[in-house]
Amino acid sequence: MREKIRFISKWAEDSDLEEKVVVYSPHGTDILTEFQQQFEEKYGIKMEFLDMGSQEILDRVRSEKNNVQADIWWGAPQVNFNQAADEGLLAEYKPSYADTLDELYHDENWLWSGTSITPQVIMYNTKEISDEEAPKDWEDLLDPKWEDEIIIRYPLASGGMRTIFSAIIYDTYKDTEDPQAGYDWLKKLDANTKEYSANPEIMYNQVAKGVGNISVWNMPDTVQLAEEKGYPFGYHIPESGTPVITEGIAMIKDAPHPKAAEAFYEFVNTPEAAKLLAEEYYRIPTRDDIDELPDWIKETEIIPMDMDWGLVEEKQDEWMEYWDNNIKNTDKDKSDDN
Repeated sequence: MREKIRFISKWAEDSDLEEKVVVYSPHGTDILTEFQQQFEEKYGIKMEFLDMGSQEILDRVRSEKNNVQADIWWGAPQVNFNQAADEGLLAEYKPSYADTLDELYHDENWLWSGTSITPQVIMYNTKEISDEEAPKDWEDLLDPKWEDEIIIRYPLASGGMRTIFSAIIYDTYKDTEDPQAGYDWLKKLDANTKEYSANPEIMYNQVAKGVGNISVWNMPDTVQLAEEKGYPFGYHIPESGTPVITEGIAMIKDAPHPKAAEAFYEFVNTPEAAKLLAEEYYRIPTRDDIDELPDWIKETEIIPMDMDWGLVEEKQDEWMEYWDNNIKNTDKDKSDDN
């Protein structure tokens, strides 16, 4: 049985906590159900959650600006949180553990803070492709031998995939200020892509069944699916570098249950919670005071891509709209284009 999170704070005895907290998150039902159970048991208040993609959360928070429904947004790349912050959708909150976070891992005004870092990897089906043969860098994905072998999560609904595609474009844009080379690269990737899956579970199943044997996804999910659920997944961290996403948490501006939201924010970011997320759910914590991390975290060598996150934030919607309208499924008919 997993150790329960121990957390004593100013909220633990606070009788003014609201009756519930509403959380939007892309973390998946396993993590959300785990923390729902522990949070409800500790505080005696209800945690409601909606599990959806990061970009879908941003769009929903935008649409609910004048009728706010959620209290906490837990999980998304920093680009999504920066967009929300720029649009006035987030509330300032400096957590009690602020001094454990490098300045890279929080908004300067504490409109969001980082919870974990997420390297992106090339994932492959180990039953169909050997470690030696599997793609080891981004350029390897364009080899014609991988035609119809690649399954990709539909990027417009996924903050992580939008970041991967934007990183590919930015890699040449930073020198040329022209996205065309990146667009050309994504068109070649599209030619090898069999399907853009509507959600992560479909993508996982398609790769596991060998409908397509390769994908690009984040390392923690890939490791977890292989070790916990027995999926035949291996991975390579791209040799030339990979975008390393800071996953975060934020309070929604005008949240209907602000005190319960603060309690939840603190609860899911204690050292015990960070350790649980690392050991059971393969999240690499941003806090610098977490001891005894799993070997796969301590031994992983990651080469971060050089990224101007502000520029990526500024250009991402434009780049993704171009991809959706001019690149996706341009060379052949595919069974599922979203």
